[in-house]
Amino acid sequence: MEDLIITSEKSEGISDDELKKALQKSLNEHKGSLKRVLLIPPDFTRLYSGAGKITGFYYELLKDSCQIDIMPAIGTHEAMSETEIREFFGEGVPLNCILEHNWKKEVVKIGVVPGEFVEKVSEGLLNNNIDVEINKHLLDQSYDLIISIGQVVPHEVVGMANYSKNILVGCGGSSMINQSHMLGAFYGAERIMGKDFSPVRKVFDYAEEKFLQDIPLMYVLTVTTNSGDKTNIHGLFAGRSRRLFETAVKLSQEKNITFVEKPLKKVVAFLDEREFKTTWVGNKSIYRSRMAIADGGELIVLAPGVRKFGEDADNDLLIRKYGYIGRKNVLKLCKTEEDLKNNLSAAAHLIHGSSDGRFSITYAVKNISKEEIEGANYKYMSYEEACSIYHPENLKDGFNTLDNGEVIYYISNPALGLWASKERFTQ
Repeated sequence: MEDLIITSEKSEGISDDELKKALQKSLNEHKGSLKRVLLIPPDFTRLYSGAGKITGFYYELLKDSCQIDIMPAIGTHEAMSETEIREFFGEGVPLNCILEHNWKKEVVKIGVVPGEFVEKVSEGLLNNNIDVEINKHLLDQSYDLIISIGQVVPHEVVGMANYSKNILVGCGGSSMINQSHMLGAFYGAERIMGKDFSPVRKVFDYAEEKFLQDIPLMYVLTVTTNSGDKTNIHGLFAGRSRRLFETAVKLSQEKNITFVEKPLKKVVAFLDEREFKTTWVGNKSIYRSRMAIADGGELIVLAPGVRKFGEDADNDLLIRKYGYIGRKNVLKLCKTEEDLKNNLSAAAHLIHGSSDGRFSITYAVKNISKEEIEGANYKYMSYEEACSIYHPENLKDGFNTLDNGEVIYYISNPALGLWASKERFTQ
């Protein structure tokens, strides 16, 4: 199909009517020919992606003419609960059409990204072969169309999220998940975030070009911001070409990157308890703000919903065992500890979740003990104490002066962007 691009200059973004018309147009070339369709949206940790609404609209458009399955691209995350499914997709999507991706048991190997290619794009940092594994449902030839839906936004592993990442990681297996995350960690999150053509993206591009071309895929990408609880969709990009993704990247760089004049001394970030239940996901507060925080600065994470570290039991155990102890220490452990050697995505997560001593990180929580937080190498504050000082309901995004005269920088949803000093971003 030809690329379909719709953008809006209005602060509230594309209206629901405009969105429905665009989604209908994206299906025009398939008119009357679709019998079975698979929708692949992100999970609830992308609450403000607009993808839940789009999934619901596609379901309404297609339900009377074909069978629809929906498989959230959860990667290693927890499966969505019934409450989350209802809130994300709307009441019109029946539970019996939801499939659950299992990254350990339901993937099929379709190819290999050769070690020589990995070595070249990583500037010699890694030279491992990477198996390309995807969920078996993507290879089911009874699907006439597979629609991958998701948000393009700065990302700590790949640079800019979505496009083929939704398939290769969100619906992928352990080799790609582990190796891509470690490649991003080795190369350096601060060299990657907010940019296209990272080493990890080049690996995904190789796999997309060599191994996904026979799958009837259509990518539907969004660029969003939020106003309170409302998601504003500023761009919708539907099609298959990489050019489509590149156009979305440019819009996301305009909408989702905030440059600060000088490094910030204290940042307070809030994590919506509906969206963030683990540090595995909640550490976006660290990734997305680290390039804006001054050496010797402080990050305080207000995390009322965080109740554990990893999204699955194995990752949770590894985080509790080793903690966020810095890049050099984790790389040393990867040489000697079999459990980290066998779970490089967890090792990469430990690297990303540390400031390497450059600034302090305090988690303000309700549901994890002081001993657990400090055991993971973060500072602890009770959520109640933090709120008595910072009052998130009274803070606006950006600079705020507290009652005691202290100046802080507030981020209400770190998952929706990247904050950086221009100097660090351009290094």
